[in-house]
Amino acid sequence: MTHIPSEFFPKRETTTSTFPEWIYDGSLIPDPYGHGERAVQFLRALRHPKSILPNRAFQLDPWQERIVRRIYGPRHEDGTRIVNTVALLLPRGNRKTSLSAALALLHTIGPEKRPGGEAIFAAADRKQAGIGFREAAGIIREDKRLVSAVGIYDAHNAPKKLLYRKEASYLEVISGDGGPQHGRTPGFVLADEIHIWKGRDLWEALTTGLEKIDDSLLVVASTAGRGQDSLAWEFFEDARNVARGKVDDASILPILFEADRRDDWEDEALWHRVNPGLQHGYPSLAGFRRHAKRSQRSVGDRQSFKQLKLNIWLDASTDPFVDMDIYDAGDKDFDVDALRDEPCWLAVDLSSTVDLSVIVACWRLAEGYFVKPWFFCPQEAIDATAGDPESELDGEDGISAREDRSGAPYQAWHEEGLITATAGAVIDYAEIEAKVIDLCEEFNVQEIAFDPHMARQVQPKILEAGLPAVDFRQVPSLMMPAVLELERALLGGEFFHGGHLVLRHCFANVVVKRNDLGHVVKFTKPKRWLSIDGAVASAMAVARASANENIMTTKASWFTEDLWAPV
Repeated sequence: MTHIPSEFFPKRETTTSTFPEWIYDGSLIPDPYGHGERAVQFLRALRHPKSILPNRAFQLDPWQERIVRRIYGPRHEDGTRIVNTVALLLPRGNRKTSLSAALALLHTIGPEKRPGGEAIFAAADRKQAGIGFREAAGIIREDKRLVSAVGIYDAHNAPKKLLYRKEASYLEVISGDGGPQHGRTPGFVLADEIHIWKGRDLWEALTTGLEKIDDSLLVVASTAGRGQDSLAWEFFEDARNVARGKVDDASILPILFEADRRDDWEDEALWHRVNPGLQHGYPSLAGFRRHAKRSQRSVGDRQSFKQLKLNIWLDASTDPFVDMDIYDAGDKDFDVDALRDEPCWLAVDLSSTVDLSVIVACWRLAEGYFVKPWFFCPQEAIDATAGDPESELDGEDGISAREDRSGAPYQAWHEEGLITATAGAVIDYAEIEAKVIDLCEEFNVQEIAFDPHMARQVQPKILEAGLPAVDFRQVPSLMMPAVLELERALLGGEFFHGGHLVLRHCFANVVVKRNDLGHVVKFTKPKRWLSIDGAVASAMAVARASANENIMTTKASWFTEDLWAPV
């Protein structure tokens, strides 16, 4: 028998696609010890209560078979699996639960079982966990031989469990609302829909338990979630980096059926690409079309269609400021040059040396507010931040490190001119100061709003140059009316941003902080490496434009070149 080393899959070339092409390309999946074949045969021998095949045989379609072979076939020289973690991102209706239940039984009563072995079906709550258990129990009940060999414990107030009496191996269902789960030593864990898990306690208990024994397997099966402030985003973003070739880890198998947010969500070819079951009759294509039709009229339906049927990870945090479809309605292009003589308000949000800094210009016209941002980021990171998982940057290149952390294409944005990279390891405030002065020359600037907390180096120099700098403290008493006016403009279709990608990213990252009355009093960010600076500066600029109190202007007759002379 030919030994297949752990490196049998060469290091992936770096790519932007995460689609699992290997499922369809007919490529060889090594199976030197026959474990992949025996897993497939076991699953085909099962029965399913809803199957329409003869004898209600378990329906294992070609795409599912490829997944099973890819998990269980490739082996190390000692016979242990190369794959220890499966990241399965699958849209709703593609029989994720059925496949998950079958894999759990493979480790409970099938050839992957161990004497006294523990398999776990984990979910966010008892209700969700019960779905997977009923699926597995239904498979058992379809076969009289299995009914006599397996005990089904399904009492309402007791742990749900399937026990294979002969070898005392069992499958137990646990949930995040069921108390501590430390002390477990499972050989198999199916983590279901982790995008709705609260906290990390259950996750850490199970993953550390898996590490206690050799050849354990974690299968994470989920649909897409919302925001980047979650365990699910962190886990699947790591899987994406493996799929893209940015991370070389053969123990992780990414199976990511997800559309890109830039894809045409109404394209039926896209539906089939990210829903592998559609060609086999599930989910219902007619149901897809009905949902898509509703989504043309309803923002809420469109959001659920994208998230649940196309696995598009939605923007914003779990408490978003604005529906991004509403935000995107203001992406129409406008000619900045045509606004040169219109009153303009600038807002400057400065970072603590290594984060994004931004200048936002705002014009208030009859149609609403028109904004244009200029972003700045240091080219290099501070060496002291390297290795700190909670640092804002981690690596040698500030832009590339930020891209790795956030999943946002900072390098591409920089290359497209959407972000200015300042020389050195920290933000060069002199470049921002120079840009403010340039904008005052170019536009009819009424005010330049700074948060004095971060503007100690820049604001005094702007004032010395005779420019109309004002304080705008980012405190609830000032931010609440600013945010309210920004929200009013967004909801009323009166906020126009030209579709600037970095600004959109900032708005999508916003988490809102509310007072006891439910009013938004400030913007916060879920992770330190996520940027909201553009949204904060937009609120400041809109607030000052709406107040329209200052009569100072850089286009006034008294504003001459003499004012630019160095002090």
